[in-house]
Amino acid sequence: MTDMNNTPQNNENDYLVEVEHLKKYFPVQTGFIDQIFSTEKEFVRAVDDVSFKIRRGEVLGLAGESGSGKTTIGRVTIGLEEKTAGEVKFDGVDLSTLSNEELRKLRRRMQVIFQDPMASLNPRMSLGNAIRQGLEIHYPETKDQHRDMVLGVMEKVGLAPAKFYYNKFPNQISGGQRQRVVIARALVTKPELVLADEPIAMADVSVRAQLLDLMVQLKNEFNLTFLFITHDLATAKYICDKIGILYLGKIVEISDLREIYAHPLHPYTIALLAAVPVPDPHERRQEPMPSGEIPNPIHPPSGCRFHPRCPYAQEICALEEPELRELRPGHLVACHFAEQFK
Repeated sequence: MTDMNNTPQNNENDYLVEVEHLKKYFPVQTGFIDQIFSTEKEFVRAVDDVSFKIRRGEVLGLAGESGSGKTTIGRVTIGLEEKTAGEVKFDGVDLSTLSNEELRKLRRRMQVIFQDPMASLNPRMSLGNAIRQGLEIHYPETKDQHRDMVLGVMEKVGLAPAKFYYNKFPNQISGGQRQRVVIARALVTKPELVLADEPIAMADVSVRAQLLDLMVQLKNEFNLTFLFITHDLATAKYICDKIGILYLGKIVEISDLREIYAHPLHPYTIALLAAVPVPDPHERRQEPMPSGEIPNPIHPPSGCRFHPRCPYAQEICALEEPELRELRPGHLVACHFAEQFK
């Protein structure tokens, strides 16, 4: 794991990804009658003013409940979704300024490890051909070398002997092996940035640690930069260098992973950490868990979006939205009363 305290802080060229004030709204689909009588159009505010940066070789985790906007941020960051507002830069280039052809060429440097390998793999395509597709699109000039390159990356991800698996189909291998195929497909184009969207969520518990070990090994070997999407802070602790906590489309806390675990400053982060299983019952956290469910992103709560569920909420929380401010060195939090947790 990278020690963030030893990372230079003053060189903008160190940042591979820069996201500033990102917003992504999805229009709400309504019926014909509603469209006639509706006075204004409604939107799902999936991502609402999010900013972060990822250094080269760093793993930034985005954690939060389902519906917090994690996957949408990832998809917009690598150009799979168009932003509503804000700025997304990859290696200093604003993605919104690129033509479709320029963005297509850039995609070999940005790849995705999807959550569900069965949904992302063609059941009628052999494993070797599924991995090979990226090479055919981005490296047509090296067509004669594609098979050897595919066999090589299959060996790297633990699909050995690679020739045995090359002509097999997704239904002929285990779930853990299918996830290794998805990882191989993401790495075969030699990317710099990998979006890992809940990459082990569909795997059996018995193989999750193996897959995480593999990703850490490949990250170090190829100097990869990861945007790691997860709802599990225990998983984030294993692989991430830095983590941002998301709630209802906003980052409520972001810092170095060790700092977040040692000094959580937002009630939502404290609640997420309290939900992480601890082997020793005497060391379990005693903080109150938030009641209810994540609110409707079409009509989010006023003020702090977490206040309807927050056990520490006061009157100001419903009236004023807290700013994301630095309360400890490199540790930003959006809470009016974060000082009491400091």
